[in-house]
Amino acid sequence: MSQKIINTDDLAFLLYELLDIERFTQFPRYADHSRDTFDAAIELALKVGAETFAPHNALCDANEPRFENGKVIIRPEVAAALVVLRDTGLMAASQDYERGGMQLPSVVAQTCIGIIKGANVSTQAYAGLTIAACNLIMAHGSEEYKRRFAEPMMAGRFFGTMCLTEPHAGSSLADIKSRAIPAEDGSYRITGNKIFISAGDHELSENIVHLMLAKLQDAPPGVKGISLFIVPKFLVNEDGSLGERNDVQLAGLIHKMGYRGTTSTMLNFGEKGGAVGYLVGEPHQGLAQMFHMMNEARIGVGLGSVMLGYTGYLHALEYARDRRQGRPLKERDPASPMIPLIEHADVRRMLLAQKAFVEGGLALCLFTSTLIDEKKHADDPSVREEAAGLNDLLTPIVKSWPSQFCLEANSLAIQVHGGYGYTREYPVEQFYRDNRLNPIHEGTHGIQGQDLLGRKVAMQDGRFYQALLGRIRATLDSCGSATELAAQAKLLSDALATLEEVTDALQALRKSDPERALANAYLYMECFGHVVVGWLWLRQAETALKGLQQGGERPKAFYQGKLAACEYFLRYELPKPLALAAVLRDADRTTLDMPAECF
Repeated sequence: MSQKIINTDDLAFLLYELLDIERFTQFPRYADHSRDTFDAAIELALKVGAETFAPHNALCDANEPRFENGKVIIRPEVAAALVVLRDTGLMAASQDYERGGMQLPSVVAQTCIGIIKGANVSTQAYAGLTIAACNLIMAHGSEEYKRRFAEPMMAGRFFGTMCLTEPHAGSSLADIKSRAIPAEDGSYRITGNKIFISAGDHELSENIVHLMLAKLQDAPPGVKGISLFIVPKFLVNEDGSLGERNDVQLAGLIHKMGYRGTTSTMLNFGEKGGAVGYLVGEPHQGLAQMFHMMNEARIGVGLGSVMLGYTGYLHALEYARDRRQGRPLKERDPASPMIPLIEHADVRRMLLAQKAFVEGGLALCLFTSTLIDEKKHADDPSVREEAAGLNDLLTPIVKSWPSQFCLEANSLAIQVHGGYGYTREYPVEQFYRDNRLNPIHEGTHGIQGQDLLGRKVAMQDGRFYQALLGRIRATLDSCGSATELAAQAKLLSDALATLEEVTDALQALRKSDPERALANAYLYMECFGHVVVGWLWLRQAETALKGLQQGGERPKAFYQGKLAACEYFLRYELPKPLALAAVLRDADRTTLDMPAECF
């Protein structure tokens, strides 16, 4: 089953040959670790994913949560799996030893999380949201809040959510109407309505800790007036015991196309006078604080997208090898044996595309995770600063590129199965439906594109954008001198030059006409993402070539497959969004000028 979640050869190649994560054992925090402990954690995640999470994935899809007699009813396997995740330490794999964690590097912890996501993304979501909410409280909450809320979350006793979206506002957080009024005891009384709250109500834990955005009565307008509050489902006493039910009510469950195992809720706060809430940090700083959780969630979305695409690819690959259909074009004898699907060129094209998307997307997620370790623990302050800036720059890419192109991998997995792929007899249709949420939640492609082009590329006068370009050029220099990779390096070099030209033009226009400059930001994000993933594919090819020449750890066919996938991505996929570079360079106005009444 583990080989249907991820190719373990690919994982080891990325972690140890491409990214050299053993170097992190030099950091004092990870001094107790080695490749053996990293591998042990990954093996544990594979075992838990295959034996505990994967078996009820289809069951939860077919039997989504329901609301009965005031409670949410969920398949019992969900709670059992989350207990295993907690008891094995995988739920808090990156947390301190003394807090029940494994104190693993972020890249290893994210690998373990990704494996669980690939086995059952819906059940893992309860734990993922909890740890992200916990990390926010640990970063911005008081010592009291850490003790009363974060520590029980790390222990798996309390679960967590993020409450942002409101029915009338959607993604426009500047327009939220939830209000907070100070109470005499220093807490606040919260009123408002939130929608699309994943894991917003259930019976899986003793308590649910909602991190909620609301505005104080004297708040300035827009996003500058947003504050962040802890609003628990049950009040928590000073000694840590649970008190009475808070004024938070489930208004209804939302029935989704996919991702059905995770409850999606509508919540009403304050119907009986006001829910008790606790201000996190300073007033009016809520959005900046919430971005701590949102950015973590965005990276989680990208990783989940990759893993859903990856498991779909592995199922399609197995099907293509086993299913016999048709004959070679030169074979004219209808009585001759049929050949496996994988022998047909068009099927190999679809498999190559999936391989290029999911293995490139995984490299992107794991590379970005190494930046988190570097920004926290590198000895050199300049290395920490650059890693932090590159992580910020790449976050919108990590969220959106996999959620677009690994979803396409799921679509191709269905296509490889033919008519069978469109039926529920095979799991690839569920993987597609589950993955279809990822381009939407935690910020759409349009929002991420505007973040990338409107803020991230320009931050600190483009310092981190230039740092990334420097890394790409270094790879181009080393590969350009290798005969086997010179042609591929030229393809990426040309694409990089186009991206730089477009970026310069749009950054200049953004100062005078930001609406026009950002009108096609989604396309800019595609171009940027393809260049970054193309760079990572060229790095993989360079590493694979070294493995072939020096007799690396993996089979010869594995390294040859990496070279072929790099060739495919740079020749077939990289040119597609960049072919529209003129639309970006000219800041095309078609979408701006189309009158609404003309649709």
